[in-house]
Parts: sequence; structure tokens; C-alpha cells
Amino acid sequence: GAYLKLGTRVGTRTESLRWRQFPIRYYVTDAAVTGVSAQQFQAAVTRAFGTWHAVENAETSSTFVGFVQARPFVDDGANVIGYLSQPGQDRTLAATTFTVDETDGRILESDIYFNTLFPWSTAEAGGTDRFDVESIAVHEIGHLLGLSHSALGETELIGGGRRVVAAEAVMFPIAFTRGNIADRALKADDIAGISDIYGTTTFSRQFGSISGRVTKG
Repeated sequence: GAYLKLGTRVGTRTESLRWRQFPIRYYVTDAAVTGVSAQQFQAAVTRAFGTWHAVENAETSSTFVGFVQARPFVDDGANVIGYLSQPGQDRTLAATTFTVDETDGRILESDIYFNTLFPWSTAEAGGTDRFDVESIAVHEIGHLLGLSHSALGETELIGGGRRVVAAEAVMFPIAFTRGNIADRALKADDIAGISDIYGTTTFSRQFGSISGRVTKG
């Protein structure tokens, strides 16, 4: 696999970032942008969470708590997903931030913002000349769950930037062009990564325990 996991240094070792309690409770900012209502945005985010939760050999879950006036990227103890105007970040569609317990890598809070500098769509087949909320949400929720980027993709230089030619991971760091909805579905590398963090076939779950008294016969 080419996936990477997010981590934090604890003494001489690195602890992977992960949630220790489920479901993850998240809020959505009650705000709209042109072409996408707050309700449409929330529905797309919920579908994106569901894509990760559907991985058979990984145990994750989440629940939408409600709409709030709070914005993402505020240290308020709540997991908030919503829009922010970030004109100074004209190459960033969306981003994820964390508050973590640095003693064990436990994620305490995570926010995701979508940059209003870009046009957005939740159309079922994708919106012409607009970025797909659900596709970008799947990528950012991968970060929220503890995954970093994957190297499985290819780009080409165009007009001073880069365009994705092919990608075999939703967690590839560069998004497809506007109107593309390919990243609504996970690839093998994404599934391997989330299974590594939250897999149901870890050592502790493969083996049980026995107890009793040993006697010399």
C-alpha cells in the first residue's frame, strides 16, 4: 500500500492518530453557497462518512448532531464541518484540522472547512464546472479518521498548476478537475489504510485468552 497514517510523537515512538470513541459526533455550519443549500451540503457530507463506514473490515461510525452557527477551525470542543472564505488559499479546496491528546494519539476534535473561493455542487452526476462536495468530503473525512496522503496517482503540469491524470486512491493529494465525481468511491489503497487503523482483524481480536492452574503431573 502507498497510504500514510497521521501520527504524533510520544517520547521515542510515533502514535497513529485515531478516534477511540464512536460514533464521531459532528455538526454542520448552517450556511449555504451558490447552488448548494446547507441541507444539501449536510446530506453530501453524511454520504461521504457512510462511504468510510461501509468498509467491511474496519469499525468506524458517526452521527450528525445538527446545524450550528459555529464555523470550522475554531477550538470549541465540537467537530464542525462547513464553509469558510479563504481567498489567500487559492489552491486549497478544503482542509482538516485536529486537536489531539499527545500522550496517546487520541483525536479529541476535528474540523473540516470547504473554501468558498471555489464553486461547489452536490448534483447526482456532478456539476459542470463545479467541484463535487461529496468527493472532496470523502477525502477530507479520510484525514479526519487519521489517514494522510497516498502516492498512488499521476499528474501533469498545466497553466502553472497540476491536473490529475489518474489516481488509485481517494487520498491522493490533488483533486480531480471540476465536475468529476470519481472520488466518491474508495480505492483499494484507501480501504487498506482505514483497515490498518480501525481493522477488526488486529492481533488483540484474533486471539482470546485462557486462564487456569498449571500443575505438575
